[in-house]
Amino acid sequence: MTTIAAATVLSTVAACGGSDDSGGGSAGGGGGGENEASDIGVTENSIRLGAHYPLTGVAAPGYSEIPTGVQAYFECLNQAGGIYDREVEFIFRDDAYNPTQTAQVTNELVLQDEIFAMMGGLGTPTHSAVVDFLNDEGVPDLFVASGSLTWGDEPETYPYTFGWQTDYMSEGKIIGEYIAENFPDAQVGLFLQDDDFGEDGEAGIRQYIDDQIVAAERYTPGNTNVGPQIAALQAAGADFVVGFNVPSYTALSQLTALQLGYDPQWFYSNVGSDPTLVGGLLNRFSEGQVSDASLLDGALTTGYLPTVDQTDNPWIQEFQRIWDECGGEGELTNYRVYGMAQAYTTAQALQAAGQNPTRDGLVEAIETAGSEWEGPVFAPFRYSEDSHMGTSGMSIERIVGNGSEEVQPVRVTDIGDAPIEEFDREPATPPANAIPDEESVVD
Repeated sequence: MTTIAAATVLSTVAACGGSDDSGGGSAGGGGGGENEASDIGVTENSIRLGAHYPLTGVAAPGYSEIPTGVQAYFECLNQAGGIYDREVEFIFRDDAYNPTQTAQVTNELVLQDEIFAMMGGLGTPTHSAVVDFLNDEGVPDLFVASGSLTWGDEPETYPYTFGWQTDYMSEGKIIGEYIAENFPDAQVGLFLQDDDFGEDGEAGIRQYIDDQIVAAERYTPGNTNVGPQIAALQAAGADFVVGFNVPSYTALSQLTALQLGYDPQWFYSNVGSDPTLVGGLLNRFSEGQVSDASLLDGALTTGYLPTVDQTDNPWIQEFQRIWDECGGEGELTNYRVYGMAQAYTTAQALQAAGQNPTRDGLVEAIETAGSEWEGPVFAPFRYSEDSHMGTSGMSIERIVGNGSEEVQPVRVTDIGDAPIEEFDREPATPPANAIPDEESVVD
């Protein structure tokens, strides 16, 4: 039986720009007219968004916390007013990280719940099962929670779909350049999820250190025995291992390496590196023999968002306030920060779409204004008519305890042979109550 969770919340943003009273949802549209039922999922008083997440199953640890961050953000916006005085109904359903179930719940969200837009659907294999359906139905498919190139590389194929986080190829390029510059003599092994997550990351890395790679081992999600892969990396002489894997396989790779007496320099992609979550998985998988994330101390990773250990960061301070005032049970986590950050970008998009938005107008608004939006992410989005790619840069960080320290500032790039460049813009600071500034969301 499919689990359903729904939160009806108001999100307030001051009216932006001016246009005729009819609205229409084009970029910067809206103004002093009356609210209208302007499209499917939009009434005079509400906008309905939907999402799919693994609330149960093997991928639930960590990822199931993301929608609670989204809820908390929208709830606090409720207390501040409204996006054109409309409620945002955020409906999210459990797909258990099963593509067949993703298709079922997405069908329900679109045809029964009549959502205006999908927001933050999670997972490469899961969302791949529904991206054609959403685009065929003309449903804006905003800010997919995955770094696959599918979500932004070919907007002519998927005109309604937008990425959000740094794509895996760009991340691989930044990692590869860092290794080439700082570990030029390393014998590099790759530990890869056997899908386009691993493939895209590998393609980016090989642009910079192809001649340093001595082995590339792949695992199939669901097969928890990674002994052969880790042993093969050890036998190949890899003294530096880069993992493009999900958190459970970070834990499995660490435990396996411990059993084998294998101690390379580890570098985990952002997806698999949250130390608090990995520490809990290590404790569970080892039945208490490893009680925390200390095995990860000194491992390298990447970052495109501030993390909860950075308590001096103004976004973390604001997200902590939001969680304290509007969140549910438990503590603020990096996954809840992720959800809040996606909700902030969604608020920017809805505001830019105007007082009476349409689905096509929402897409146009993101393409027109999205590359100028600032927020919690470290680097600019790449949104335009020709690209629906998400944020463009990452820092390099070293894991220490349950946090991390920066070892290389943010660098930005794009897919393909685009160069990697230093990025020196001052970080954005949160606006009052984390409500996007009017000037920041329209062209």
